[in-house]
Amino acid sequence: MRLYGFAHEEIVAPDGMLSLDVDPKLAWALAHRDRFPVNRAPKEMLLRIPGLGVRAVARTLQARRVRRLRSDDLARLRVPRAKVLPFVELGDQRPGGSLAAADLRHRLAGAARAEPRQATLFDGGATADAAQR
Repeated sequence: MRLYGFAHEEIVAPDGMLSLDVDPKLAWALAHRDRFPVNRAPKEMLLRIPGLGVRAVARTLQARRVRRLRSDDLARLRVPRAKVLPFVELGDQRPGGSLAAADLRHRLAGAARAEPRQATLFDGGATADAAQR
């Protein structure tokens, strides 16, 4: 929250909890799709783009002084392109309808990720089934 400029109310769900299937920045971006795609955004908005951290934003701002960024520049800046591209407009890339896609959350969350589970207190993170054996 401190590094990215989020207030508590911005990143929690209406029930007061964080989403378990996506990180808070991605959840915020998906809930505020009307603010994207960004092009020539200020630092505060770049920090809210999923996949961009503080160092990546600093490198992006520095590179932007020289020329308009293209999608291959993201690889040189060591930015996770798959996560960033739906939220930015670059010299050679426009997200088009990808922001409006119903499956965007599922694609960005990583369908292959395991379901989150609560670790036990006794086995150093073993599952409850393994603890009973």
